Amino acid sequence: MTEFSEMTGLEQVEHLSRKGDDFAPIAQHFGMRIRSYSEGDVEFGGVPDASHYNPIGTVHGGFAATLLDSACGCAVHTSLRPGQAYTTLEIKVNYLRTITAETGEVVVHGWVTKSGSRAAFAEADLRDADGRLLATATSTCAVFATC
Repeated sequence: MTEFSEMTGLEQVEHLSRKGDDFAPIAQHFGMRIRSYSEGDVEFGGVPDASHYNPIGTVHGGFAATLLDSACGCAVHTSLRPGQAYTTLEIKVNYLRTITAETGEVVVHGWVTKSGSRAAFAEADLRDADGRLLATATSTCAVFATC
């Protein structure tokens, strides 16, 4: 069996996706689940609920930001070669619509726009079940050796 560190990023995501919503501890709190993935492209579902509310009675912006950051990062992850890792350097989020518990499941799609040996750039969008755009993001990730 291949060691996790010897797998490509895409192989690692495939391995983790078999764990369902246990692929990352934060996934359970956000109701996140991997819907699809391929090299440089991922899609997650997430479910906002009242536990994500801010004091003004809507889902906190951190919910959308977390889903968008996860989608950008996982899209980059799927493009890594064995022995590489990444971390988010920056993310810019644009909030376009209010999210509430009544919004229901949302879908976040992330894709790599440019991948290099030291940096990768990704974008993501967050939509409701009717396809309405809720938020968008652009991200820069540092790519580095895991040695």
